[in-house]
Order: sequence, then structure tokens, then C-alpha cells
Amino acid sequence: MPAEKVKMNVKKGDMVMVITGKDAGKKGKVLEVLPKKNRVIVEKANIVKKHQKPTKDMPQGGITDKEASIHISNVMLYCAECDSVTRRSVKETGEGKVRICKNCGSNLPDQNKK
Repeated sequence: MPAEKVKMNVKKGDMVMVITGKDAGKKGKVLEVLPKKNRVIVEKANIVKKHQKPTKDMPQGGITDKEASIHISNVMLYCAECDSVTRRSVKETGEGKVRICKNCGSNLPDQNKK
């Protein structure tokens, strides 16, 4: 049975803070968003050990550290302006829709736009 799809408030490249679990309080960038599973992968958070078989790239094999996914409900957007976690708001401007911090009203940086 597939998980119920939840609205994603974070995008790839956003700064987030983990708010619950063993990594609560850690800040990091979203490396990947998995909308079908309602999960995100945050850099330097939820590090797990992965046992690697020997391959051409790594002939020795061994144990490596890797980021595992975190449920979307366990992270919140992080605003650098007000130095806290926040919810996002959307404001219509001349350039289009802009995401805004609910606490301080500043624009949240959009890493995906070029």
C-alpha cells in the first residue's frame, strides 16, 4: 500500500533543520527529495554505515558512511536572516511567485532558479 502523498514544503537545495530524532538541531542542505515516500535526504544528518562489496572503484570494499532519508515531517525550513526554523509563505511579485519566511518576511533563497 503506497504512502499518502504529502505536500512538500522543501525543495532540493533548501537549508533545513532537523527538528526531531537523533539528529535534532542539525542544519544542512537538502540533497534529494523523495515525494513518493514523503522523505528527504539532508547532508550531514542521519548518517548510517553501509557495507560495500569490493568493486573496481573500491577494490578493498569496506564500511562507508552515507546519508539516509528522513521523513518530511521531521525537518523544517531554516531562515538564515532570522536564524531560526520557519514556515514558508508565497507572495506574488512581478517576477512570479516568491517564497517568504513567515517570521521575518525576507525572501527564502531559491537554489533551483538560475
